Amino acid sequence: MIESPVIDTNSGTNDGLISLILDHYIASLPSVIRLLLYHGLVLVQAIRLNLALNELRMYQSSNYLPAMTYVLLTAVIPQWCAISPALVSNSLVIWIFVKLSRLYNHSNPKTLLFNTGMIAGLAVLCYHPMAILVGVVLFALAVVRPFRLAEWLILLMGISLPYYFVLSALFLTDRLSEFQSMVPDFYLGIPKGASGAVFLRGVIGLGVLLLCGLFFWQVSINRMVIQIRKNWGVMMVMLLTLLPVPFIFQLGGLESGILCLIPISAFVANAFSNPRNLSFPNLLFIATFIIIALNNWYLLKN
Repeated sequence: MIESPVIDTNSGTNDGLISLILDHYIASLPSVIRLLLYHGLVLVQAIRLNLALNELRMYQSSNYLPAMTYVLLTAVIPQWCAISPALVSNSLVIWIFVKLSRLYNHSNPKTLLFNTGMIAGLAVLCYHPMAILVGVVLFALAVVRPFRLAEWLILLMGISLPYYFVLSALFLTDRLSEFQSMVPDFYLGIPKGASGAVFLRGVIGLGVLLLCGLFFWQVSINRMVIQIRKNWGVMMVMLLTLLPVPFIFQLGGLESGILCLIPISAFVANAFSNPRNLSFPNLLFIATFIIIALNNWYLLKN
């Protein structure tokens, strides 16, 4: 709340429509507006994630711990404290997860699959590192439903439809050469900024929280009904698929790593909600708060 968040779009990397919008319309806004926009965006995403997880009954009781966890973890890595295309794209990640969670017993899965695929295709156009979500959607379909060729073809049609319209528009306007800038670029390697004491402190803290969340999740998963287990299976697929995003899309920087914060928050919330003795969750919260305080002190000094 002390300094306004920067607009981090990694200019020049051609990573989607969201970057263009942030560069042309948001970066020039007054600092107070950017501050309110950043916190408003994080809070809206946290509440939407919380509502989705409670609606799906993925915890032993309904609470606001997933929202608290998401807000808390956005400040663990300094590079995540910015208005970036990846942060905006988290809204699409939540939307896709909600769609996938309804596949298990939906009365008309083909319509749902087509809509989910189209959202995934639009997400890639908006932010190119979201291309890995195509893999998430395909794996999730394999986890949630038995194999039916028609359903897979409908999903692939939905994914390709946005690019079909874009390609048609470029062809009709004789601008096919611009299509290359709308295709994701894969650059394997260590992202810039993945070093230093501040980064390592944040990653270690995030890793410990995730391991604790996975432990308490594993303890409670056997008491859940099949549908909830399927939903957690989708969340696990998202976690494993989104974690390597900064290393697969190197030009996206560490900012792209915030895409994995949706599944991480869902699992870490188990460490806050499942223990009967509140001493351990309180200890985790205090340790996370100390990491965040140290990160903010570093940001103020630099």
